[in-house]
Amino acid sequence: MLPKPPFACDLSSEDELAIFDNLKPRLDGVWDALTDCDERTYTSVVIPSMTLDQRELRKLVGAPFYEERLLLLLIRLRNPRAHMVYVTSQPVHPMILEYYLNLLTGVPASHARARLTMLSAHDSSPRSLTEKILERPRLIQRIRWAIQDPSRAYMTVFNSTPLERKLSVLLGVPLNGLDPKLSYLGTKSGSRKVFREAGVNLPAGAEDLKSESDVVDALIDLRNLRPGVRRAVVKLNDSFSGEGNAVFTFPGSPSRDAIHEALQHVSICAPDQTPRAYLDEFNTMGGIVEEFIDAAEKHSPSTQFRTSPGGDVVLISTHDQILGGPSGQVYLGCRFPANDAYRVELQEAGTRVGRVLAAHDVVSRFGVDFLAYRNSPEQPWALAALEINLRVVGTTHPFLALKFLSGGRLDAASGLFYSLGGRAKYYIATDNLKSEAYRGLLPEDLVDILTVHELHYDHRTESGVLFYLIGAMSEHGKLGMTAIANSHEEAQALYTHTLAVLDREAAVGRVVTPREPAPLE
Repeated sequence: MLPKPPFACDLSSEDELAIFDNLKPRLDGVWDALTDCDERTYTSVVIPSMTLDQRELRKLVGAPFYEERLLLLLIRLRNPRAHMVYVTSQPVHPMILEYYLNLLTGVPASHARARLTMLSAHDSSPRSLTEKILERPRLIQRIRWAIQDPSRAYMTVFNSTPLERKLSVLLGVPLNGLDPKLSYLGTKSGSRKVFREAGVNLPAGAEDLKSESDVVDALIDLRNLRPGVRRAVVKLNDSFSGEGNAVFTFPGSPSRDAIHEALQHVSICAPDQTPRAYLDEFNTMGGIVEEFIDAAEKHSPSTQFRTSPGGDVVLISTHDQILGGPSGQVYLGCRFPANDAYRVELQEAGTRVGRVLAAHDVVSRFGVDFLAYRNSPEQPWALAALEINLRVVGTTHPFLALKFLSGGRLDAASGLFYSLGGRAKYYIATDNLKSEAYRGLLPEDLVDILTVHELHYDHRTESGVLFYLIGAMSEHGKLGMTAIANSHEEAQALYTHTLAVLDREAAVGRVVTPREPAPLE
């Protein structure tokens, strides 16, 4: 019989670390379930907590509703013996849950619902979900009760910190995610060191910077190394979605005073943040400086992998990211798959990074962001690695949407995804559909619109749209969407058509200011 998990009040830090290490081998026993190769009974405990720096999270509109993005993991319930426990800060609207369950194929929605336990902390405060759960021993007990067999269970998280480690121990199930002691490898500074170890090209620059003075020194060194450099990117170590980036323009004078003065006017990528506030945040978080690579043609591809307990590096997907914002550094959405011209090279570079991470005992989903660039169509594309994200990333849930709806698989050799019908599938996705006209629309309204205009995914054509962040629509006028079709062009056309329908329907009965064009149009 497995030992009973402790309560937090009984847990010393030494005991926590020892129990956590003892739980790790059990993840290997359910690994096939994670990769859809096992139809035995297991329980997935999903804690979609964004346990990130709260200053960074405040930059994200509708951040509390990002807990809904991992509802796409309901795909696990296609296995008729699988169980899931899903915990959120606030209850999920019943219509949102019904929307996803009714899209499952091969199993009745009622059967899947009977194997799903939804729990909530009923706490809307601006803190991480994991913190809220740890404050509620009875909620922890309810999660334990919902776990069918702790020896066949695991806990999935958005990202791993000591808080998630503690919750894993209190629940008595292994963490399907990064060991928090390895989190440095996923910072901007740690990423650069991993890239060097992997032999992957990266921009010139410096890491492990602790202060504004360090940034000035690094900018001076970069200019000495690259005399013709025009711009540099300053990045906060633990930022995400490009919101922690700032673009620095070198002044005419090479003096330290001139560079320090120019730094006071650095271009911030996050809206509503001043250079002074950004530099103060840098002084507490630290970060890097790297060359801003100028080229006539640039793309921002990324690749996603998973490293297994046995050290395997498994390709998940590749994307071309769509960036925007004042300096073109903020993540807005993505296209799948990445460009044919560099997709295989991208996969190979990501695999080398994965092997280094696996050698450091990393067991986690992760993404690697790259820059693809060239100065003329006759030149081959060059790749430079930019950062590693050792967590669920912005391209995770769109790919889950594709798997959720099509039931197909990725061909690792080509990087293409084939549906059950044998079609290569493509999509365009964003978390940033925003309009004042969307405010006040309820989940029921969205489902009505999708049904009337026949925008639901069609299993006959294996094309259609899937929405997420639906709970953020009424309050924030924001939601996310993945448009799936049989080519990049068809996916873009479906996205544009769906957006036009939403805008037209949202305007019914009200006078609204026309919104700016959507970022992916």
